[in-house]
Amino acid sequence: MYVQLFVSLAITLVAAVIAFGLGYLLREYLARSRFKGIQEESERILAEARTKYREIELEAKDLALRLREEVEAEDKRRRAELRLQEQRLQQRRESLDRRLDALESRERALQAREKGIEQKERAIQELYDRAAQELERVAGMNREEARVLLLKEVEQNARQDMARVIRQVEAEAQEEAERRAREIITLAIQRFASDQVAEVTVSSVPLPNDEMKGRIIGRGGRNIRAIENATGVDLVVDDTPEAIILSSFDPVRREIARVSLTKLIVDGRIHPARIEKVVKKAQQEVETTIREEGERAAYETGVHGLHPELIRLLGRLQFRTSYGQNVLMHSIETAHLAAMMAAELGADVELAKEAGLLHDIGKAIDHEVDGPHALIGADAARRLGKGPKVVNAIAAHHGEEEPQTIEAILVQAADAISGARPGARRESLESYIKRIKALESIADSFEGVDKSYAIQAGREIRIIVKPEEIDDLSAIQLSRDIAKRIEESLEYPGQIRVTVIRELRAVEYAK
Repeated sequence: MYVQLFVSLAITLVAAVIAFGLGYLLREYLARSRFKGIQEESERILAEARTKYREIELEAKDLALRLREEVEAEDKRRRAELRLQEQRLQQRRESLDRRLDALESRERALQAREKGIEQKERAIQELYDRAAQELERVAGMNREEARVLLLKEVEQNARQDMARVIRQVEAEAQEEAERRAREIITLAIQRFASDQVAEVTVSSVPLPNDEMKGRIIGRGGRNIRAIENATGVDLVVDDTPEAIILSSFDPVRREIARVSLTKLIVDGRIHPARIEKVVKKAQQEVETTIREEGERAAYETGVHGLHPELIRLLGRLQFRTSYGQNVLMHSIETAHLAAMMAAELGADVELAKEAGLLHDIGKAIDHEVDGPHALIGADAARRLGKGPKVVNAIAAHHGEEEPQTIEAILVQAADAISGARPGARRESLESYIKRIKALESIADSFEGVDKSYAIQAGREIRIIVKPEEIDDLSAIQLSRDIAKRIEESLEYPGQIRVTVIRELRAVEYAK
């Protein structure tokens, strides 16, 4: 049993030794085989690298050869260009040398010619001096006297030519200006064709019967004194049937008195306490009407942001008339006309509209402040925050100040257009006759005037001058002087045309 175990162990050990030896031999064999493969692969890679190196070396040599050929070709081309440029520079140098020689020859010729011209000038000057001496001897005057005489004659001819040119230019400018002005004014009037109704200031209150006069006067005149004290208006009770006349320079007070009397007549209760109460109520109603009329005018014209006091002054114009024309309606119309003409001329439409609306606000307080209504209105507008352009347009619309903007001139024109519309204004016969006589008197006061005639209802005055005293230029100046005197001396609606006529008649008889 032990023998078998030993034999088995010995066999196992021998087998292990054999297996280990076979494994070692196999590993050596595999290692040698792998080394041999790696060595062969290395030799193959090295052979391929040598082949690639030879190829790259050949390519590098080819590239170097091509670059060398290109460099040599570029060098040849540049050398050829340099030779060509040298040839051109040489040709230009030769051309410049030829031109320089030509210029030098021309300069020598010019110098010779200048010498000849100087000699001729000296000869001509000698001839001129001899001729001048001969002329002085023949004319009997020296050169200075002849020069003065010639200058006088030239000056006289120049003045005549200048006067003729001035008349021609003024005529053309006047014609073009009148044509353009007529076009703009006609378009503005056509676009704003408002109705014109002449108004009369209400100065009387109708009564239902003559018995009401006694009730208004009251016992001992207490009622009429109470009305006059409360309203500041004088009541004239005369023989006029069924009417009482109101007298006051303030149109607003006159309106308050009219409303108060109307309410008292309708109510029938007339005594001092009732009169005071009714007058206060009428004052409130009239103030409300004034504010509403001012706001309506501002809204209708599109003028916003006005001071409340300016709104109030506008509303007061509702009760003021000028030659029968309602001043508030006239102001609204002036604003629209000025804005339309400003739009046609490319001027400031809003400025022209605002100035046109406010141009007559001075008439609302002209009975309270001394001075022309234009300056009064300009001062009020300045105090209430209006800008200098609006203030100037208000002050200049009747010529109290010089207009500084085109909008101020447009306000002047719009004011004249509104007042000159047919039926817009009217005046009494006495005022009309007085204005006609004043026009003719102003014209006759100038020297050289023979006769003067006011025609076209005083809208034109024609003046015949003495031709031996007034020449053409003086006639032009005379028309301007007379027009300026009329503007300074008279008040009139619209405009007045001044025409000066100069006629020279030469009469001779053949015997």
